[in-house]
Amino acid sequence: MSEQLGMQNKKAAFSEWYNEVIVKAELAEHSAVSGCMVVRPNAYAVWEIVQNALDARFKARGVKNAYFPMFIPERLLKKESQHIEGFNPEVAWVTHAGDSKLEERLAVRPTSETIMYESFARWIRSWRDLPLLVNQWCNVVRWEFKHAQLFLRTREFLWQEGHTAFADKKEAERDVRDALEDYRTLYEDYLAIPVTQGLKSDKEKFAGAEYTL
Repeated sequence: MSEQLGMQNKKAAFSEWYNEVIVKAELAEHSAVSGCMVVRPNAYAVWEIVQNALDARFKARGVKNAYFPMFIPERLLKKESQHIEGFNPEVAWVTHAGDSKLEERLAVRPTSETIMYESFARWIRSWRDLPLLVNQWCNVVRWEFKHAQLFLRTREFLWQEGHTAFADKKEAERDVRDALEDYRTLYEDYLAIPVTQGLKSDKEKFAGAEYTL
């Protein structure tokens, strides 16, 4: 079948076959920016289904959407160096505005903890402000130097990130498991992809995390 369609043989060249399927299905294509892709309408429609499905579940749990700047001052990243340690080699920096050099470098967000938690510190004044459950739909940039693969490894990609604050650890861990169930439902019920839930090893866990599920 692959030969009839003028495509690479799946068994002989899986990576090339994978990219051809995506391009011929008009889901995505490589762009003029190295390592970045164009998400075409067919694929973006799937992304909208994902957003709607997750958004409904998040809001049922009391999560509210917000949006934070994509530029993060270098001083904020340094405050949370343990959390962004693994991203340091992949951070893209803005150093100039026109011909003028900026007084402080701005990171193009690889993840948003640092910029979000600066606001959280102002928003939370007492236990009455808890729990705080915030979700952000956005793009992130991680300037990887590995070979780009459409949807699997690109320098810019779309995602959602949920960030919360609770009065105690027990509440926080309950919310983590609720969120994990949201993702399981999305994968299995909407995308027909079976999942295996579990605890990641210390080598796999998110930088700075106590544990990662």
